[in-house]
Amino acid sequence: MKNKISRRQFLQVAGASAAALLLASCSGNSASSVSSSSVASSEAASSAAASSEATSTVTTTGKTLVVYFSATGTTQGVAQTIADTVGADLFEVVPSDPYTSDDLNWTNNDSRVSREHNDEGLRAVALESTDVDGWDDYDTVFIGYPIWWG
Repeated sequence: MKNKISRRQFLQVAGASAAALLLASCSGNSASSVSSSSVASSEAASSAAASSEATSTVTTTGKTLVVYFSATGTTQGVAQTIADTVGADLFEVVPSDPYTSDDLNWTNNDSRVSREHNDEGLRAVALESTDVDGWDDYDTVFIGYPIWWG
């Protein structure tokens, strides 16, 4: 199956995705307001990309997968937008011990993310699954995750 999107559409979605991730990682807002604004930005970028005229095309062949981790939903929204745009499948990386809002409070030196940042030995987080059905069938894999510490 061939999915065609214009280079312009791809760059618009990629730029909006990067901006959403940057805003999410640098913002001091609560998770819900960051998630809403970032997803809205992604949706706006998708709409703009869909309405733009194609000047050249990018052709993907084979299957595409978007693998993502999202603690607050922001990265999930971006991953969904990318998957919808390029016709990709999704695989969510889920930690066995999910992150809570207290875990994500980077301003608290005793929070989970602060401890993981300060001690590399704590960064090997156990996952629910690492098995992607049909992994060998994918030709292109996008990987998305929050950039917590810049």
